[in-house]
Amino acid sequence: MAVVFEPTKGLLDVPTHYCPGCTHGIIHRLVAESLEELGVIDKTIGVAPVGCSVLAYNYFACDMHEAAHGRAPAVATGIKRSLPDSVVFTYQGDGDLAAIGTAEIVHAAARGEKITTIFVNNCIYGMTGGQMAPTTLPGQVTETSPYGRDVKLQGHPIRVSEMLSTLDGAVYVERVSVDSVANVLKAKKAIKKAFELQIEGKGFTFVEVLSICPTNWGLSPRESIKWLQDNMIPYYPLGVKKDITQQEVK
Repeated sequence: MAVVFEPTKGLLDVPTHYCPGCTHGIIHRLVAESLEELGVIDKTIGVAPVGCSVLAYNYFACDMHEAAHGRAPAVATGIKRSLPDSVVFTYQGDGDLAAIGTAEIVHAAARGEKITTIFVNNCIYGMTGGQMAPTTLPGQVTETSPYGRDVKLQGHPIRVSEMLSTLDGAVYVERVSVDSVANVLKAKKAIKKAFELQIEGKGFTFVEVLSICPTNWGLSPRESIKWLQDNMIPYYPLGVKKDITQQEVK
């Protein structure tokens, strides 16, 4: 009988700590499959800071490095410059990357560091209990915005992909989602391309993945998927924000 699907060798066969319904597991698999298919697991170094992904080193079958909250791009920069032949990626949530780590990600992109960032956006601080994040939507209820985010008081959510796409050092920026089979396949293609461009030495690559947080949203996994589709995708449109390979073709 032909094998149509098997677990990726890029992940270790261990239980995860993620909440039921959390889509971190799907994103982990897409990253691991991409690295496996590219044949670079043995030369890959991942960097995970504080957040729900803080234990990522337990799951990926590659070398992993822990970073302080928000500092993964700085750590990844040091690793890549020291070991230029390695494949280096950061795996960061929105509370980490878009708040305490804003300067780190902006300047890594501006410098054109040859690293890849996987940015998981679920519009909330997940690990610490569900506080408002820089990506929390207008009107969204969180532990620290019990009446909904008021943009007059707390400002507007940050569209990170659009912001980074304006920087010359960023060569590939795309926003994807894992809310459906079709979108999971598109997300896999984007993540793999980001790694391919890094391997080719093009520059900084960035993939934002819209994700769900059933626990802190107070919704079931199915309800969370619908909430993402109805609320997140309209505010955070999917698609390529920058791709120098397309510019080169033109």
